[in-house]
Amino acid sequence: MKAYLAGPDVFLPNAVEHARRKVEICARLGFEGQPPLNEDVAALSSMAEEEAWQTIYRKDVAMMEACDIVIANLTPFRGISADSGTLVEIGWFLGRGKPVFGYSNSAASFAERCRAYAAALPDPIPGLSVEGFGLPDNLMIPGAVLQAGGHPMVVPADGQDRPFDSLEMFEACAILAARHLGKAG
Repeated sequence: MKAYLAGPDVFLPNAVEHARRKVEICARLGFEGQPPLNEDVAALSSMAEEEAWQTIYRKDVAMMEACDIVIANLTPFRGISADSGTLVEIGWFLGRGKPVFGYSNSAASFAERCRAYAAALPDPIPGLSVEGFGLPDNLMIPGAVLQAGGHPMVVPADGQDRPFDSLEMFEACAILAARHLGKAG
């Protein structure tokens, strides 16, 4: 069983080491973690930009094709919501009827983050509303995770944010995925 490890973790300065730790957690739980790193794409730096990004895209899609589930880091990335590329990957798995599991290291609700953001940078049109359901992100994201994985998004239950690169919520999410797959007790 293979799990695509989606998320903006690939942008960390220590992305390879971080991915290795995630792969180890997955192995301990009985499945194979597949992080979409790009160090395996030969000569990427010598390619023209258009060729390079298309090569990365094709490699990531091929990796997703070979995976049975996705475990997605949905921690807000450079904004109030999850990484847009990660959301495309979740949609890809959802569209194929494959299980989707997700986690966030942020304890704040989407509405709380929206209000804080709007206080710092006002909305373009006064009076825009925001969902008030207490969810960790726009309702379509936790809805997809719940529908396709059978579990809510994993978030800090104690109300305290975790560091962006913390693996605590990832491990809790991976345990849920392993149980779903019949790999852990």
